[in-house]
Amino acid sequence: MSDYWLSEDPNDLDMDRVVRWISTDAYWAKGRTRDVIERSFANSFPVGLYAPDREQVAVARIVSDRATFVWLCDVYVDPDHRGHGLGIMLANWTVEWAERHGVKRVVLATLDAHGVYAKAGFGPVGHPERWMEIDTRPPFG
Repeated sequence: MSDYWLSEDPNDLDMDRVVRWISTDAYWAKGRTRDVIERSFANSFPVGLYAPDREQVAVARIVSDRATFVWLCDVYVDPDHRGHGLGIMLANWTVEWAERHGVKRVVLATLDAHGVYAKAGFGPVGHPERWMEIDTRPPFG
């Protein structure tokens, strides 16, 4: 894992790759348009994860007010690089980012990576009965 490195510089992102990953392979966002993906990243705090040859191999972004709330989303690791702890690296980056900004609440949603995020300290939402949502997206499938 030490051969991989993170960059918080949005200019380092390979947006063609990010758009392809998210719009064609990410179960939560299949069919999302390039415009929506680009706007979502432009209005968030993104991170890219890179192999030693500078190829981007993973991405994530934080939505935050930088004061009270952090939401980790659009976490994607290229299939050829899975199994090397990169998801944990991105989750740890999120926790560290929140700590640097003094933010006390960090949330995320996942279908199947609970074990990965637990290694960074994430657990089930406390008091889920307090949370509500409006979600007009089509069902994942």
